[in-house]
Amino acid sequence: MFNTGVSTYLCLFFACCFCCSRAMPTKLSNEAVNDRSVIGVLTQVVTDEIMKPFGRTYIPSSYVKYIESGGSRVMPIRLTLPTSEYENIFRKINGLIFIGGAADLETSDFARVAKIFYRLALAANDAGDYFPIWGTCMGMQLLTVLVAGENLLTKTPAENLALPLNLTTEVQSSRMFNSFPDELINALTQEPLTGNFHNYGITVKDFQENEMLQSFFTILSTNIAKNGAHFVSTFEGKRYPFYGVQWHPEVNRFQWHRKANFPHSRHAVQLSSELAEFFVNEARRSLHHFDSPAEEESSLIYNYSPVYVANITTYEQIYFF
Repeated sequence: MFNTGVSTYLCLFFACCFCCSRAMPTKLSNEAVNDRSVIGVLTQVVTDEIMKPFGRTYIPSSYVKYIESGGSRVMPIRLTLPTSEYENIFRKINGLIFIGGAADLETSDFARVAKIFYRLALAANDAGDYFPIWGTCMGMQLLTVLVAGENLLTKTPAENLALPLNLTTEVQSSRMFNSFPDELINALTQEPLTGNFHNYGITVKDFQENEMLQSFFTILSTNIAKNGAHFVSTFEGKRYPFYGVQWHPEVNRFQWHRKANFPHSRHAVQLSSELAEFFVNEARRSLHHFDSPAEEESSLIYNYSPVYVANITTYEQIYFF
């Protein structure tokens, strides 16, 4: 009786070991991870007269909080540095964000500096040096100009408008959305979770007729503008870790102006959180680093104090430079 029990126990033990060995990976991933990432943010030139007394360029604090909430830090990048300095900065940071705003996408300093980083990122990724770029609103529009080599934007007014997304079938295989819970994906298609504040965009027709755009990006969502234009609202690079949203995920948690249609529902907040963490996880794959802790610390946005501007803008706070 004792021997039979032991035999049964041993059989079960080895069966469990065999099953576990089948379920576990044969080897762990050896891809290095950078848990102290720094994401660069290009500053915007101040154009509003009411903001000019505070500084020449700026970054809304909502973008900074958005990145920090995902587990990264921010380095503000000015628009007046020599190319050699941008090349040096590129070797330090782990990702880049083109924020929304108002600038000429071909002739402005913002466009000029973005093009330098875009080319550096292409070359780095081609060499196996992972480097992600994210564009929000005008930042997404800028990505289309950089890839197409021309400005294909047309009127797609969706100013102060919260919308659900018309997701494409490519969402299921996308990097941006593939880890989203089903409940959030369903909510994203039915609830107004995305805040839109734009007058121009790239139409689906113009996107599909441009060989450069169609071969570079995959459309993940579309929307209909107030004038009936069918525009691209979300895309991601096919080969490169470049991402664009025509809407503003940062406002869902960090902007509160009563007259602005900022989505603040539970699902809207969850959407913003998921995307912040997604892009920071992309940045963790970059092993760029500063030469010393002192250099890193002196480069971060913690060296600046945001200014309260909710009484004169739709932002709560802005960093001026």
